[in-house]
This record gives sequence, C-alpha cells and structure tokens, in this order.
Amino acid sequence: MSKVFLAVIISYLIGSIPTAYIFGRLVKGVDIREYGSGNVGATNAFRVLGKLPGAIVLLLDIFKGLFVVVFLAGYLMPSADILSANTFRIVTGICAISGHNWTIFLNFKGGKGVAASLGVLIGICVMNPSLWIVIGLSLLVWLTVFLLSRIISLSSIAASAALPVFTALFKSSPELLILSLLLCALSLWRHKANIKRLIEGSEPRLKTLS
Repeated sequence: MSKVFLAVIISYLIGSIPTAYIFGRLVKGVDIREYGSGNVGATNAFRVLGKLPGAIVLLLDIFKGLFVVVFLAGYLMPSADILSANTFRIVTGICAISGHNWTIFLNFKGGKGVAASLGVLIGICVMNPSLWIVIGLSLLVWLTVFLLSRIISLSSIAASAALPVFTALFKSSPELLILSLLLCALSLWRHKANIKRLIEGSEPRLKTLS
C-alpha cells in the first residue's frame, strides 16, 4: 500500500510540472497565464510562444503522462495484489492528468489535460496493444474536426467524446472503458468555458501560428 500512496503523490507532482509556464518564462520572459486564453497548456503555448516552443511543450506534456504510466508505475508496481497492473497504471495516469489540470505549483490552475491524457493512453497501450486502434480513431476524429473547423477546443472535445465510444465498440476491458469515460468527463469539464463560447459562436479559430 505504501507503494501505491507513493506512486499517487509522485504521479501528481510530475503531472503538475507546468511546462507551458516554464517555457513562457524561459523563451519570452512572460507569464503565459496573462496572454492568449490564459491557459497553461500546449495550445496557448503555440499561440503565445510560437511553433517550436509550443511543439516542445506539447511533447513534454505528452511525455509526462507516458513516463508516469510506463516507467514510474512499472518501477513502483506493488508486489501484493492490491491493484492489478492495469488498474495501477490507470490510477497513476489519472493522478498525472489531475496534476496537469490542477497543478500545485500554480495555485491549482493548470491546463486542460488533453496532451497529458494522450501520453497516459499511449502508455496504457504498451500493456494493451488492442487500444492502439481506439487511440488512432480518436486522433482521426480530432484531425477531421480540426481540418473542418480550425477550432482546437472543438477538436479536443469531439475526440474526447469519441474515445469511450470506440473503447466500447472494440470491447476493451472494463477498466479501460472506465478510464476512457473518466478522461472524457475530465476533458469536458475542463473545456466547459470553451463549450459555452462554442454555443455562443465566439470561440476563436486557429489561423496562423507565429
């Protein structure tokens, strides 16, 4: 049980590393929360910092989830049957995403968790290769919606909503279905302001990146 507790704490702290905020300070000497959407995530990093810093932030946010699920969970895997390997990885992954969304380093105000969630899902795929097709289809939904709308938030919402649908269609295990539902719920909750703007027709479209 001590390993489970330790994994929960470390996973949350790793997820809490505010990469977009750090790169804002390093690259432009700004507080990214004061620009663009004010969000501490990869999308706002692209808008405020530019293509290369934004891409690095995106990859690092993905890696946070991947590292926690594959390496940290693998290292701290409890020897007793307190949790199955799959469930243990899911717990650490959710903790990392929660850290990203509500980072302790920025008064519990973080990103929306899309990139971190993708990293967690990629990590889960290491143990569940059948999930690759689910992720691939969800990414295809994201890309299709983005190409049609040029709205990143709408693309993320659509992909998040599609994830549990594809997970159920391909008859994944119950714990993976629960994970997909949790990730969908977290994403929709974090995008509630975007959903309001989408309904009002005021959500900005992505045109160019400096």
